[in-house]
Amino acid sequence: MRLTAVSYAFTGVLALLLGLCLAEPSLVNEEVKRTVDLSSHLAKITAEVLLSNAGGAAAHSFVVAVEPELADHLAYIGVTVKGEEEEDSALELHETTIKGQSGKFFRAQFPSSLAGGAKLRVSVETVFTHVLRPFPSQITQAERQLVVFEGNHFLFSPYATRAQTTRVRLASKNVESYSKLGGPSKSDEVIEYGPFRDTAPFSKDPMKIHYENNSPFLTISSITRTVEVSHWGNIAVEETIDLRHTGAELRGPFSRYDYQRQSESGISSVKSFKTILPAAAQDVYYRDEIGNISTSHLQVLEDSVEVEIRPRFPLFGGWKTHYIIGYNLPSYEYLYTLGDQYALKMRLVDHVFDDQVIDTLTVKLILPEGARSIHVEAPYPIEREPDQLHYTYLDTFGRPVVVATKNNLVEQHIQDMVVHYNFNKILMLQEPLLVVGAFYILFFTVIVYVRLDFSITKDPVAEVRMKVASLTEQVLTLVNRRLGVYRHCDEAVGRYKQARDSGTLNAARKALEAEHRTLTNDIASLQARLKAEGSDLADKVSEIQKLDGQVKELAWRAVQEAERLVGGKLKKEAYLESERQLSSRRQELVARIDTLLDVL
Repeated sequence: MRLTAVSYAFTGVLALLLGLCLAEPSLVNEEVKRTVDLSSHLAKITAEVLLSNAGGAAAHSFVVAVEPELADHLAYIGVTVKGEEEEDSALELHETTIKGQSGKFFRAQFPSSLAGGAKLRVSVETVFTHVLRPFPSQITQAERQLVVFEGNHFLFSPYATRAQTTRVRLASKNVESYSKLGGPSKSDEVIEYGPFRDTAPFSKDPMKIHYENNSPFLTISSITRTVEVSHWGNIAVEETIDLRHTGAELRGPFSRYDYQRQSESGISSVKSFKTILPAAAQDVYYRDEIGNISTSHLQVLEDSVEVEIRPRFPLFGGWKTHYIIGYNLPSYEYLYTLGDQYALKMRLVDHVFDDQVIDTLTVKLILPEGARSIHVEAPYPIEREPDQLHYTYLDTFGRPVVVATKNNLVEQHIQDMVVHYNFNKILMLQEPLLVVGAFYILFFTVIVYVRLDFSITKDPVAEVRMKVASLTEQVLTLVNRRLGVYRHCDEAVGRYKQARDSGTLNAARKALEAEHRTLTNDIASLQARLKAEGSDLADKVSEIQKLDGQVKELAWRAVQEAERLVGGKLKKEAYLESERQLSSRRQELVARIDTLLDVL
């Protein structure tokens, strides 16, 4: 039905008021050309009607009727005004009732009042589902499928009709039987009835056609379309589809050998079909409960993405399958914003296969967390379910989910919906801040954990090991400082040989001897503590002490040799030889001390 979103609020009131009214009595169907398309598993009936106002008063609206036998199968109805120069314009329809008549009735307003004697050409398009009945209801794999259509030879209308013709287009030229009202003519796949003249309002005459129809009788039992909107640039779409073959059921076993060898075997079965996705679709996947289905093919076209869906097995009558198809879309093509106001414009339902029939559609629109003031504008009436909440990564209070359902849809229902909502942009920082906070807490916890001792009982061995490690560290520090005393001693000797000031040398020697004595006593104290802890390192420290005594003796001998040189008691050549020997010996001792320090 072509109903705008603005008219939804007034539909109930208008239907109540219009239901009390009869159809305009002055209107007449001057000429009617009906086309009944039965080439698929749908019944598509189009009627081009030349309306005439035979009265004197202007008419403001007219009524379109659907016979009661087909009313429950009506999926779509649309009325357009046929313009000679301008494009066809669609009219709004409001369901109404006519007293004393059964069926479905819809009132359409003229674009402008139809004056007395004036004429207007309109086109009425209707689509019916599940009206083609397989007969026989069961066939073997080698048989062809026959169906029966039962309709009306005349246009079911509240107005008298001056002249009308009916043209029936079939799926095959093989016809078992058809009604013979008015001496119809048949040519290949077309049967023409009429012209019929001067038929009364609400005229009915049964039309029955039994013919061959091997087109795909595919029906989507249920489809759940989930659209997840992200303000970070992506819209994820996933469709969960339950598909059923509603043609004649397969009688007997299925032979894969005959199916592949004979081209006519299983002619009414469905091997594959094509799904058309938006041109911007990417990351397409097609799977079922088992996993990914690799037999599908994807082709990127200029204005769409075409996916060939091939189930794991061919579908015969009564067989069904279940699969999931999903893809991503860039949000900038569908999401519009003005400040904190957002509008999402995309299809309520998309193309699954040609001449699709959907028994039940469920749309779940997942909006960003924090969206509020949600308003949905649908191109036709839908049923809103209570909103839900959806939780995913880094969500705190949940994302709002708009849930809508509708039954009995066809290709004409592939239209855009618009969802308006408000969203504070500052909330986009929520997820990054949550990530930063989580890492901060993690690192802080690790820092606390490695620095605290959470043991309940004390470990004596570990405590001794820690004490020994601490004492050893102190020994290393003191030994290195004591070796530094010898370097200072060498520097004092060098200054003495240049300045020949014995007072300065004596002062420096006394200071260095005092520092050396203090360090040696400290090391001896630490050695005693290591020995008390039972550590073998105490012996190493004792050996270092002995070697240091030898280094000390060599250092003081170097001082004495320098004094003899300056006092003239030792020749320079003898001093240089003595200095070389003392230095070489001292380097050997220091190397042995370093080796022991490495052991510590």
